[in-house]
Amino acid sequence: MRNTAIILILLMTFTSAIAQKSAIQTEILGSWTLVSVENINSDGKINLPYGLNPKGILFFDEKGNYAIEIYKNERAKIISDDKNKCTPEENASIVQGSNSHFGKYEVDADNNAIIFKITTASFPNWEGTIQKRAYSFVNNELKYVVTNTTQGEKSITAEVVWKKL
Repeated sequence: MRNTAIILILLMTFTSAIAQKSAIQTEILGSWTLVSVENINSDGKINLPYGLNPKGILFFDEKGNYAIEIYKNERAKIISDDKNKCTPEENASIVQGSNSHFGKYEVDADNNAIIFKITTASFPNWEGTIQKRAYSFVNNELKYVVTNTTQGEKSITAEVVWKKL
């Protein structure tokens, strides 16, 4: 009888853990719109690399695929109307005013982390990397922390906030 009780308790604990992981996985699925991106220096100074009202979209599907696009809200038009004939300043504006990547993801519910397995990225240095980002859910918003930013400095972290569509 005692062994049966122990097995029942273990089964209930295991089932509860699976249900919790499944709820988090379901909660993250779907489309998200960008709320903010804040880069935070080691001295606490905040920089907004995509401006006050950045635009962006994030998708997570049930098969473990994701895609992210982030843009500055205000970007200058290309004078020539041909992206292959941009001036160096226009090219810099395009590169610095956007960030996108896609690939596979996993949710590590035990450690509140999303693991991005980046296949392709607008920042080529990220391609083929695996990035673990601590996350939280508050008021229908997903917030995660990027410790390996596109700025290349390890002293900068980014807090990215998304709102569920």
